[in-house]
Amino acid sequence: MGSAALLDSLPPDTGVKKNKNKPKSAAIKQVVAAGQKERKRSVFDSDDQKPAGSSKRPKRAAACLDFKEKSVHISEKSSVIEIKQDQYAGEEAVAIRLTAAQDDGRPCRRLTDFIFHNSEGVPQPFEALEVDDVFISGLLLPLEESSEKGKNNGVRCEGFGRIEEWAISGYEDGSPVVWVSTDIADYDCFKPSSSYKKFYDHFFAKAFACIEVYKKLSKSSGGNPDSTLDELLAGIVRAMSGMKCFSGGASIKDFILSQGEFIYNQLIGLDETTKQNDQSFVELPVLAVLRDESSKRRDSAQENLGSSGRNLTIGPKTRDEEKKKKESGSLFPSEEDDVKLARLLQEEEYWHSMKQKKTQGSASLSSKYYIKINEDEIASDYPLPAYYKTSNQETDEYIVFDTDIDTCYTDELPRSMLHNWALYNSDSRLISLELLPMKPCADIDMTIFGSGVMTADDGTGFHFDTNANLSSSNGSVPPEVDGIPIYLSAIKEWMIEFGSSMVFISIRTDMAWYRLGKPTKQYAPWYEPVLKTARLAISIITLLKEQSRVARMSFADVTKRVSEFKKDHPAYISSNTEAVERYVVVHGQIILQQFSEFPDEKIIKCAFVIGLTKKMEERHHTKWLVKKKKVVHRNELNLNPRAAMASVVSKRKAMQASTTRLINRIWGEYYSNHAPEDSKEGLSCDAKEEDEAEDQDENEEDDAEEEKLVSSLKTHAPPSASRRIKPCSVSKEIRWDGESVGKTSSGDALFKQAIVHGKVVVVGSAVLVEGDESEVLPTIYYVEYMFEKLDGSKMFHGRMMQRGSQTILGNTANEREVFLTNECMNFELEDVSQTVVVDLRSIPWGHQHRKANANADKINRARAEDQKKKGLQIEYHCRSLYWPEKGAFFSIRLDTMGVGSGFCHSCTIKKVHSDKEIFKVNASETGFVYKGTEYVVHDFVYVSHHSFSAERLENETFKGGRNVGLKAYVVCQLLEIVVPKVLKQTTAKSTQVKVRRFFRPEVISADKAYSSDIREIYYSEEIHILSVETLEGRCEVRKKHELPSHDVPALYEHIFFCEHLYEPSKGSVKQLPSHIKLRYSTGKADDATSRKKKGKCKEGENDVDVEKLKAARLSTLDIFAGCGGLSEGLQQSGVSITKWAIEYEEAAGDAFKLNHPESLMFINNCNVILRAVMEKCGDAEDCISTPEAAELATKLSETEVDNLPVPGQVDFINGGPPCQGFSGMNRFNQSTWSKVQCEMILAFLSFADYYRPKFFLLENVRNFVSFNHGQTFRLTLASLLEMGYQVRFGILEAGAYGVPQSRKRAFIWAAAPEETLPEWPEPMHVFAAPELKVSLSENLQYAAVRSTSTGAPFRPITVRDTIGDLPAVSNGASKTSLEYQSHPSSWFQRKIRGGMVVLSDHISKEMNELNLIRCQRIPKRPGADWRDLPDEKVNLFTGQVVDLIPWCLPNTAQRHNQWKGLFGRLDWEGNFPTSITDPQPMGKVGMCFHPEQDRIVTVRECARSQGFPDSYQFAGNILHKHRQIGNAVPPPLAYALGRKLKEAVETKKSS
Repeated sequence: MGSAALLDSLPPDTGVKKNKNKPKSAAIKQVVAAGQKERKRSVFDSDDQKPAGSSKRPKRAAACLDFKEKSVHISEKSSVIEIKQDQYAGEEAVAIRLTAAQDDGRPCRRLTDFIFHNSEGVPQPFEALEVDDVFISGLLLPLEESSEKGKNNGVRCEGFGRIEEWAISGYEDGSPVVWVSTDIADYDCFKPSSSYKKFYDHFFAKAFACIEVYKKLSKSSGGNPDSTLDELLAGIVRAMSGMKCFSGGASIKDFILSQGEFIYNQLIGLDETTKQNDQSFVELPVLAVLRDESSKRRDSAQENLGSSGRNLTIGPKTRDEEKKKKESGSLFPSEEDDVKLARLLQEEEYWHSMKQKKTQGSASLSSKYYIKINEDEIASDYPLPAYYKTSNQETDEYIVFDTDIDTCYTDELPRSMLHNWALYNSDSRLISLELLPMKPCADIDMTIFGSGVMTADDGTGFHFDTNANLSSSNGSVPPEVDGIPIYLSAIKEWMIEFGSSMVFISIRTDMAWYRLGKPTKQYAPWYEPVLKTARLAISIITLLKEQSRVARMSFADVTKRVSEFKKDHPAYISSNTEAVERYVVVHGQIILQQFSEFPDEKIIKCAFVIGLTKKMEERHHTKWLVKKKKVVHRNELNLNPRAAMASVVSKRKAMQASTTRLINRIWGEYYSNHAPEDSKEGLSCDAKEEDEAEDQDENEEDDAEEEKLVSSLKTHAPPSASRRIKPCSVSKEIRWDGESVGKTSSGDALFKQAIVHGKVVVVGSAVLVEGDESEVLPTIYYVEYMFEKLDGSKMFHGRMMQRGSQTILGNTANEREVFLTNECMNFELEDVSQTVVVDLRSIPWGHQHRKANANADKINRARAEDQKKKGLQIEYHCRSLYWPEKGAFFSIRLDTMGVGSGFCHSCTIKKVHSDKEIFKVNASETGFVYKGTEYVVHDFVYVSHHSFSAERLENETFKGGRNVGLKAYVVCQLLEIVVPKVLKQTTAKSTQVKVRRFFRPEVISADKAYSSDIREIYYSEEIHILSVETLEGRCEVRKKHELPSHDVPALYEHIFFCEHLYEPSKGSVKQLPSHIKLRYSTGKADDATSRKKKGKCKEGENDVDVEKLKAARLSTLDIFAGCGGLSEGLQQSGVSITKWAIEYEEAAGDAFKLNHPESLMFINNCNVILRAVMEKCGDAEDCISTPEAAELATKLSETEVDNLPVPGQVDFINGGPPCQGFSGMNRFNQSTWSKVQCEMILAFLSFADYYRPKFFLLENVRNFVSFNHGQTFRLTLASLLEMGYQVRFGILEAGAYGVPQSRKRAFIWAAAPEETLPEWPEPMHVFAAPELKVSLSENLQYAAVRSTSTGAPFRPITVRDTIGDLPAVSNGASKTSLEYQSHPSSWFQRKIRGGMVVLSDHISKEMNELNLIRCQRIPKRPGADWRDLPDEKVNLFTGQVVDLIPWCLPNTAQRHNQWKGLFGRLDWEGNFPTSITDPQPMGKVGMCFHPEQDRIVTVRECARSQGFPDSYQFAGNILHKHRQIGNAVPPPLAYALGRKLKEAVETKKSS
């Protein structure tokens, strides 16, 4: 067998991304020339030539021996060499030069669109190079290029090389990379030509198998080298099950066993090429067993050939013969060319036969033809004819799913739910779904359309209950569904997924898949026979499964047994056998399709199926040919009859956003100038190799979105501040214009003006500086001051100005706007190429200046357009400072710019930053400054828990949704500073501190942590000497009665208390002895005593000053307010008071009013409200809205209009526009309905534009920053900047702010130019989340705050902390008021309860009987879910016998990440998953069972997981309440944001 060859030849650094060029693990093999007479190119001719560290080449059990020397001749008649109109090179060396890269040694290139062929131009299998000369034709790319766009940089070369060697790498990355080598270069085989794919796929599958075996056996990759062969094969089958070239696990297993020797040879080669500490592969018994099993199979195949009279022997007959060959001194065993060729042909024949079996094996009895159902035969099972009627105004499906993609695979179509639906023909007559084939067929003579209300398929309606008594939750579909009424194009196919008592039915058009919810009342009788037939098929399958021998049950036997069903049986048809037979046959196609999908070969091929098929064929029904390729061509018109019908306005109709003219212009101009970016690469008819698995772990929610965004941010990288400037080629006089005006701090003379190349350059102007030739545009610098050095050099100090396209704004930026930065440096005046006009703008701020500013901007834009037409130089303007390290845009400070005194504000900032990095110890050695923080002896400090040996021994990893290995900082008291005496200069690394350790309750036990205050620590006698570098910050320890008082479960002060002593050796905790005099912190005094005397109140408030303080708060408008989570947290922080709120959902609006009675709530569409406000103020002409919005605005009552706020009254606007389109929890985000909802952000921004409040806060899901390729996010920033705001953006994890759940949210702050822009709150709790980054450009990212997975001031809040005190309730608990029955145990419980004595909304959704049984059988341990259910049947109350494990889960688990978490229990010591709007065991986040009780989590438990106090009320039914909670901003997170806003407001006041 052939093997690999070249990777030691690759230079150590050839610029390959992800280390694919020089992997640590690669099988190495030397290839020798024909007859051993002439060797082909060797990477190193002798051991002496090998570089240091290169590894010895391992021996191989099988290798190629003979290569023929031939000249290349490309046959003219060959049509398989595909020639494309690319840049062409006649020779390989020329192509290498044309694709020049930074090759430090031997060239490496990427090879795409390639074919390997012989000298006649005939394509050859990959490994044919071992028996014949094989050459390459293809497109050469630089090694870094991989995308289709990269082909522009490629060079096509034909018939080059001869392939000398090959290799497989990618073991560490987990993805195979195949390399080939010629005499000149090495090539990464990236993508074969479509015509060569069938040859290349076989070898790639072998390479993939090698990688997977490596992963399963290598310790470094998390594998188990002690696996048995069966365990190894099982793991490989699971890993490769997604490859479409295999029909199932059996074919994968056969393939792996057939390639055992190949895999063995590859992996043992890794032993010598990598210096790994793992057990050597050659020593692994399982690899030897795999090799021997492969050898046995090969020998068995040869014996079979021999017995058939064909005496062909491939390879040595015994392993002893192989051994003798090796011992004889030959490096490789010798084989004749024809023998080796025979082996290759045998492998290729096996591969193609396996793929044919896959095609045949995957086809059921009914897969080739679909027997048409006769409408006349089933008419008696349906009602009399009726016609579709509706009062809804319905939207064309083609408009909803507006897309530029004309062709796609059916499994890639967006998926939605369809409620209140009906199906009809072209005459609008209601029609049965079963008249349409369940598979895409050719020449269909039946066209069925549909209508309904479309919603997101986010798991809330994942299944349709076939029996009201088995409902998974009572009222799973609300009476009035919040979605968009649509009419569908022609339905092309439909499918049934089933699991015991559950049936899921979906339909497909050319635009989308729709899972069917409840039909309209009118259509229900037409739907019932389909469900009835589906239930009948399930019952028959269940009946057959119960038989010891399925083959004994004939068609007649089955129909007889069905006729014996009782009338209350869900599949009852009739007691008459003939009637049952008629029903089964005329509806037989539904039954056959369900049988074909059942994962049991005996059931699929049973006598009943054969008999039913024969009965159906006897009726001489039409047969439709089933289409093989599931490719959709979207080139038809929507012929739905609804398109021509007049319709009535729907109550739930989606409304186009109302906007101001500014917002409409910004977004409208962008989308008119920029075509939508293609989200997918062009599709071909070739089947994909793998299906992408869905990742449903909420802690990994859309991490890939960041990479998508990076690829879409094609911005210009800013020049390096340290680069060498290219001098101007024109030599002209450079002189000062005027006398010196002073001196710099270093004594250089300062000047105000200079003549450079005939142009006047003055301080405070802007110039272009020519940089490297690679830069597209010269860089603009703002001249801060000019000076002459002592050597006579004429210089200027400049601050870089970036064009908008170089910032986070990308292509959404105004081309005439530039942004000041803090990048500054000195230049010689001769480097200036020309001056440029930059207008430093400071426009009047406020709503009263909005119109005047708009008119002025209109004039400026017209003037700029005129200059552009005349070809004049662009005149720029600047009004903001871009600070990417802070993720913000600030207003420029004109008073600090262009002073000309030698002062530079950027230099000052840099100095402050660098000073913080300086480590200083004071003269008395009683204090020091480290990372900008001053430490003094007796201070209390944070120390990383990694610094203590006991903690280092523990497992420091964490799993998503749990808190394993997460630890807070260790609190210590600084006792002494140990400064080394021998060193001249002290450093943080050389300086040590002696500290006393304080212990936290969680170090003792989980129970102790649960019952203790989260701020409590214990004194100890443990003294440690640690490096200064282990310190993480300062904190305070006070007496308990001196702690700040809080009414919310959120912390922002670094303050602890200590009253007890802990003795680690005894494990005992006791009262702090009187002789221990703890030196407490002397921080700001908090007069808790006086606070208590004045009564309970918010921070800094008392009963006398409450009204005064309220008046000082920001008057707030909350838009998309929901139930009020954001307003609740902001008001708790003391910064704002929500006076007005807008919410569309009535139940959510009612909940807001219950909790904020002082606020004016407008339960209406925000588009209508904006129109009404602008009409009220006489600005209707500036409002762009639909006629419907204008009409509804006029219908508002006089009182409502009077209560609407006007500009000047609103200080603060906050809210979260509908996020379903952006959310990774929602699969509905490809549709235009989501685009319509996304347009709500236009209305939201328009409110900010019209009111011009001092502050603005936008909240949304994390994917908001990457949705729509980041365009929506960038346009939002551009809109706020155009208004004149300062802007800050970032992503926060709510769990790091004391919320006991994983919830990542994006935020955008905006502040008026004269205000202080709020900072991000410091994360205070340890939480298992990575650093959440926003991509600024291709190579720059920004994180608002650090990740706390490695440490934080406080431990995470657990599930037990959150709900451990709540009384036990049962499945379906509905009593809305209960007594607590116990005192609060944890700190969180005490805070969340407040003064409540009655517990409300501790109610739980009711599960059906089957799901309740499943819940009861889920083990009460962390991480338990449906995979822990026993594989058995259960008896239901109705008499049904059903499977405990839902059939649909194991059958589809491979495509859905094993359905991880479905029917899952919460972990007492973990956290909640992301709160969703409808918790259910089969939902997107299925981990919704109580840790110990057999039920779904209650409304109150979900509310606590979001940080809502127990006093908070919710409105509507149980589904409304869950939706209100799931859509809310956690109040503790809002509180943390409010604290920083309050700091910003107070900073402004104090200045």
